[in-house]
Amino acid sequence: MTDPLVRDPKVRGWCPSAHRPMMSGDGLVVRVRPRMARLTADQVLGLCDVAERFGNGTIDLTNRANLQVRGVAEDDHQALLADLAALDLLDAEPGVETKRNILVSPLNQDGDLTTRLANNLTARLGELPDIPAKFGFAVDTGPSRLLTSNSADIRLERGQDGLILRADGVPTGRLVTEDEAIDRLIELTQWFCKNYGTETRRMARLTRDLPLPSIWQGAAPDPVGLALQPGVADVGPIYGAPFGALPARALADLMQASKAIALRVTPWRLFILEGGTNVTTNAFVTTANDPLLTTDACPGAPFCPQAEVSTRDIALALAPKVAGSLHVSGCAKGCARQLPADVTLIGADGRFDLVKHGRAGDVPCQRGLTPETLMSMDLT
Repeated sequence: MTDPLVRDPKVRGWCPSAHRPMMSGDGLVVRVRPRMARLTADQVLGLCDVAERFGNGTIDLTNRANLQVRGVAEDDHQALLADLAALDLLDAEPGVETKRNILVSPLNQDGDLTTRLANNLTARLGELPDIPAKFGFAVDTGPSRLLTSNSADIRLERGQDGLILRADGVPTGRLVTEDEAIDRLIELTQWFCKNYGTETRRMARLTRDLPLPSIWQGAAPDPVGLALQPGVADVGPIYGAPFGALPARALADLMQASKAIALRVTPWRLFILEGGTNVTTNAFVTTANDPLLTTDACPGAPFCPQAEVSTRDIALALAPKVAGSLHVSGCAKGCARQLPADVTLIGADGRFDLVKHGRAGDVPCQRGLTPETLMSMDLT
């Protein structure tokens, strides 16, 4: 239940991009969308340099597998764009960048079905109608489905009888061939654009109000696969980024020490060093049972102008004390986590409101808690 007493923080209807950054408390937030969720080693080192020269020295890994440079001065924006273009990390046209909201399985292999579909979709983005800024696509056609809980409106997935195209929020999809998959995806996007409204700007929300035509349903997807965890995978070692934060210098050092040929990003605050060796590091999570993997915290004050508290210090301190998931939010928007958490703390006037088994914005069971009080409480 939504808390009637919480403030109404401004929810923006768009996400930052490189061409269209968003102003935050510490400067511009500039988003980079890696193609195929992958950056070469040279691109990673170049982006780390950009983050140190123009930003606050930390790269954010988002829940859509994008990367963000924060704290950029407005006067530096054009110079930063020039560097991103030189690294081949910038779409020439802002319109293409906006539509290239494509989530792919991070375990893709060169030339496989995921790569072919994602490349074909990217090549045909210009054929899509005008879509809402947060509307996106998932190509989840690896050995098992991994992206079912991640934000996407139209999904290409392996089904029990072959490749399927599925509208988010609907349990089954439409059986398609690889050759026709992008044609059908464009058609489904057109159906959405003809029907969505101000309150139904995402597919799952629209299909709750308007039944999806039966032609787009009926084919069952494959079961969901096991979630990735820090450790060693066939493609390379997997590391976790606490709160999605990648300190640029630490990341550059890790890339060079591991001799990885590329960095693969994921929407789970995990990254993979493709072809690299496993290197010990204190900057990133290396074990599957680390409580920071189930802890979410937004940048908080003073980095976000809507945040009413500092978030990450208290999240670091409380993570070992919470048996399940922990979400520390600077305000009631809850940007860092949309799903319920076992323990959610919401900033209010320099203190915290507590929600058990809910989201930021739900009715708290306790209000006005100080960090000292929280550290002495039983939060299980």
